[in-house]
Amino acid sequence: MESRHQFSLDKSNSFSVKSVCSTIYFPKSVADLKQLPDLSSSHFYILGEGSNTLFVERKTPTIIKPNFRGITVSDMASYYVVRVGAGENWHELVCTCLAKNIRGLENLALIPGSVGAAPVQNIGAYGVEFSDFCTQVKWFEFSSQTIKVLTNDDCRFSYRNSIFKQNLYNKGIITEVEFSFPKAWRANLSYAGLNELEQSSTAEQVMKKVISLRQKKLPDPNKLPNAGSFFKNPIVNEQTYTKLKTLHPNMPFYPQNNGQIKLAAGWLIEHCGLKGYSENGVGVHEHQALVLVNYESDNGTDIVALAKHVQQKVHKNFNILISPEVRMITEQGEKNFADLTVEHER
Repeated sequence: MESRHQFSLDKSNSFSVKSVCSTIYFPKSVADLKQLPDLSSSHFYILGEGSNTLFVERKTPTIIKPNFRGITVSDMASYYVVRVGAGENWHELVCTCLAKNIRGLENLALIPGSVGAAPVQNIGAYGVEFSDFCTQVKWFEFSSQTIKVLTNDDCRFSYRNSIFKQNLYNKGIITEVEFSFPKAWRANLSYAGLNELEQSSTAEQVMKKVISLRQKKLPDPNKLPNAGSFFKNPIVNEQTYTKLKTLHPNMPFYPQNNGQIKLAAGWLIEHCGLKGYSENGVGVHEHQALVLVNYESDNGTDIVALAKHVQQKVHKNFNILISPEVRMITEQGEKNFADLTVEHER
C-alpha cells in the first residue's frame, strides 16, 4: 500500500490552506485496508477530494485517502444497477451515466468531491439527494476487518447526514456505492432555476442548466479557493417560520415532508449585509453569500473566524443558528464548529 510521510495537503483541500500530515495512506483494495495500522486509539481522518474539508491547523491527524476505482453497469429489465468505487470523481460519474443513457443524477452535476464522500454527507442539489438512488454501500469495518453491506435504510440518510457521520463515524471506510436508476425517467424540475425548462427537457439539457446555474452562483475553487456552500440551510418549525415570514415577506422557504420549513442560509447571510464582506484575506463571496472564499490566507483559522462572525450576525438578526456543512479538521481530528476557538496563526 502506498503511503507518505510529512505530506503537504495544500493541494488536497479546496480552501488551499497550508497543512501537513505526518502520515497519509492511499488504500486501493481490501488487502490494503487490512494493512492499515490499528488507529483506534489515534487521531485520524478519512479524506476524499478535500472539497468539504477545512484544515483548521497547520498539522493534521493521520490521513487515510481511499483510492478504490471502477464503474460497472448492469442492464436490468426496468432499471440499471451502477456500482462505483469510492475513489471515483462524483461529477465524472454523472457524466459517465448520461453518456450511457442512465438518467437520474443530472441535478447533482458539478458537485465537487469523490463518490465515497457522497453517502457520508448525503449530498443534494436542485431537488435531488444522493439517497434517492443509492441502494447500498459497501463499507470496510475496522474491528472485524471485513466488508459489510449497508442498505439504503441502514445508512439512515437525512439532510446532509448519515450513519457514517454518526454511529459508524471512523469505524470503517466506504469502498463502493451501488445505485439503481429506473429506465422510466421524468425530469425533476421542481427547484428554482430548473422550472424555467420544459417538462419534455432531456437529462442532458437538465444537466447543462444545472451546470450553468452552479457556475453563475459558485466560484471555481481552482481559481478562487472555496468549499462551495459553507453553511447548511437551517430547518425550522412552522411557528418560527410564520414569525419570520411576517417580518420578511420575501424570504424564500422550502416546505419539508415532516411539516418543518427549510430556509435559505444564503438569503439570511445576505440580508445581514455580509455579501462581499472580507477580513484577514478571506471573505463572503460577492455573488453568493453562502460561499466563503479564501483570497490570500494560508490559515484555516481565518476562515473559522469569518464563519463564526457570519454565524453570530445571522443569530443576532434572525435568532437562527446556522451550522457549517464543511468539516473542521484539527491535529486532534475532526471537531465540532462550536468547540473551535479562534487563534490566528501569524
